[in-house]
Amino acid sequence: MPKIKANGIEIEYDCFGNTDAEAVLLISGLGTQMTRWTETFCQILAEQGYRVIRFDNRDAGLSTHFHSASMPDLAAIADAVSLGETPHVPYTLFDMANDAVGLLDALMIKRAHVVGRSMGGMIAQLLASEHAERVLSLVSIMSSTGNRDLPQASPAVMAAMTLPAPHPLKDEEGYLSHCVAFSQVIAGRGYPFDESAQRDQALADVKRAYNPTGFWRQIAAIAATGDLRSRLANINVPTLVIHGSDDPLVPPEAGNDTAANIKGAELLIVEGMGHDLSPSLFGFLAGVIAENARRMFNPVNGPGVTRPFTA
Repeated sequence: MPKIKANGIEIEYDCFGNTDAEAVLLISGLGTQMTRWTETFCQILAEQGYRVIRFDNRDAGLSTHFHSASMPDLAAIADAVSLGETPHVPYTLFDMANDAVGLLDALMIKRAHVVGRSMGGMIAQLLASEHAERVLSLVSIMSSTGNRDLPQASPAVMAAMTLPAPHPLKDEEGYLSHCVAFSQVIAGRGYPFDESAQRDQALADVKRAYNPTGFWRQIAAIAATGDLRSRLANINVPTLVIHGSDDPLVPPEAGNDTAANIKGAELLIVEGMGHDLSPSLFGFLAGVIAENARRMFNPVNGPGVTRPFTA
């Protein structure tokens, strides 16, 4: 896979489809690599008539890691944010959005359709609000505005996410079991959970790159960036917000809040979907992403519409 230098770092990326077609930029979530946007999904989306680009965020996968930065003090960061102060962190989501702009620059792409999942949805929102001239449409999947008044994940889910994993070089089986267990905690109950596929994905991830401290620096980036709602009013492109009805990590109220703060945004609640993208949803998701990309922005229609979906 190719790598480029942009915004002071190296970014690993991959492309699918016709290079002359309009680009769709896929942004990954917290601590995950671009390969979580699977080749199968990328090919299905490319078949909709787009050049699909996925990339590793900073501090994940094969993009630049920030090992020289100390582990963030999340409690101190939260205190600073609550006091309206600027916390000291290695980077914020604004920097990560600038990475995406740098990638587009390097690929000589003037404007792209932007799709982000989880933390990547927040980065996508910042791209659309702070770099409006670079964004054709926006899709925010299982993400949030950073509004601290929204319902949070349960203590049990948070404990599962933050529980230290065994080191894969010392206990590979324990590490994989840990990864599969967390995947099952956040999976939606409306779709089959393929334990074998989840294990294979975790093994492929750790063989490709292993950077557990990057996860904590990305959490710090989310915390330091804070509430995005005041910036979302700047978004003036067709916007689709997708959220699972059963998301235990980022509750559906976060999707409601995102759509409510973006003019003309459409909210799509997928019944039975959790904080994951089941392969059985790939065709549907590719279709609605393409549908949103072809939609004309018309803010006079008000806050958009809400529609449920059941596979």
